[in-house]
Amino acid sequence: MKTPEPHILVIFGASGDLTKRKLIPALFELYAQKLLPEKFAVLGVSRTEISDQVFRDKMGEFLPASSQNNPAIAQFKETLFYQSLNTSDATDYPRLKARLEILGNELSIPANFIFYLSTPPQMYPVIPRILAEAGLNDVSQGFRRLIIEKPFGTDLASARELNRNLLSFYKEEQLYRIDHYLGKETVQNMLVTRFSNGIFEPIWNHNFIHHIEITSAETLGVEDRGGYYDHSGALRDMVQNHLMQLVGYVAMEPPVVIEANAIRNEMLKVFQSMRPIREADVASQVFRGQYTQSHIGNELIPGYREEKEVDPQSRTETYVAFKFFIDNFRWAGVPFYIRTGKKLPTRVTEVVIYFKTTPHHLFQYQSDLEPVNNQLVLRIQPDEGVLLKIGMKVPGAGFKVQNMNMDFHYTELSGTYLPSAYSRLLLDCMQGDATLYSRSDAVEKAWEYVQPILDAWQNNPDIPIYGYPAGTWGPESVENMIEDGSWRKPCKNLSHDGEYCEL
Repeated sequence: MKTPEPHILVIFGASGDLTKRKLIPALFELYAQKLLPEKFAVLGVSRTEISDQVFRDKMGEFLPASSQNNPAIAQFKETLFYQSLNTSDATDYPRLKARLEILGNELSIPANFIFYLSTPPQMYPVIPRILAEAGLNDVSQGFRRLIIEKPFGTDLASARELNRNLLSFYKEEQLYRIDHYLGKETVQNMLVTRFSNGIFEPIWNHNFIHHIEITSAETLGVEDRGGYYDHSGALRDMVQNHLMQLVGYVAMEPPVVIEANAIRNEMLKVFQSMRPIREADVASQVFRGQYTQSHIGNELIPGYREEKEVDPQSRTETYVAFKFFIDNFRWAGVPFYIRTGKKLPTRVTEVVIYFKTTPHHLFQYQSDLEPVNNQLVLRIQPDEGVLLKIGMKVPGAGFKVQNMNMDFHYTELSGTYLPSAYSRLLLDCMQGDATLYSRSDAVEKAWEYVQPILDAWQNNPDIPIYGYPAGTWGPESVENMIEDGSWRKPCKNLSHDGEYCEL
């Protein structure tokens, strides 16, 4: 594996939850695996006035408890430094520039910098501009890369404005728009499953596939994010970014090479080929829901409108499901179905490929309730793996058929290092590999697709928002959405799927 060049990683918003719970543990994971460069430092930046040592102690609290006596933790913490800064004040940035020069000289690190914006989205146009004004976007002395967390805008207009701002000061190849879903091994494995197996690629098209279903379900509600979520909703929070990326991976054409621009070009073509949903058709094509008060076991679960910081009259969706088509040669006529929601029966993200049935039905299924389609389940989380459902003869007289499972689980790869999503994505950025990061044109195209839905909900108050009891699979009106079939009811367990269901 290519070792990254020596550099300093600057994390804006170093006192925030993302830094403590995700970024620092991910960096320690890379350090423990000896994947970081020998000359490397992290400079945390935030408003709070604290010392390097206090910052190291605070970050150490979020490193694995099982490793606290490991000498590697003490060594890793020595790479952490801190700089207090008013991030919205341009006059403060010369101090940041001076500190970077001092660290570079003391640690013999060349002027290679990665800036990570672990900040509220309103700072995305501000910090990059001031960095550029301070000369910290200049690549003549070393690389300068900027990592930006989602959301990349809140609608099409704001996404375009954000891209215009960023591209005024940085080249596209300097920008890394991070989506942690793409850092998951199981997402990347979709490309390998498709393009390295001669049994799948020839049948990955409208001639053999009946429909494709993408589910991302959560058991949690909005927790302490009611104020944020009530201005976001499931469409913005999950569909426009995470689930659209999954669509791209499932539906893309084979790239010429496994390289950033080649893969991202094919992703963009998928988004360009998605049949638009017109604003006038949203009411009949897109279903939204909101979880209501319900008992789960012996516990009374409050409804969404009863959550803290949520408007009691809120029409923000906690569930969304819709059907769409990709109008190209490969996918002509194949329906795709997406659903995502909160307070559903289990936490699961998966893509299910439903293959067409054989043209002549010779055999009888053991149960009339069993589907006759072969299914390929690509499980993103949890119990990560791949499941293929095929028909097999029931032992005994006659030719009765029942579905059987052929499965693979990532847990079977014992002794193999499986990086966390943030570890993988951070390492890719350090290596200058943008394959798993979103490009500006694809971000805008994804927003362009969902914007008519947002507009319809905004402009037409008569479009219903259906209630569904917390702990169920969503509104009843969605149950009959899939023609000639029904939504799969996934369980936490991929092993023994169909035999028992663990929630």
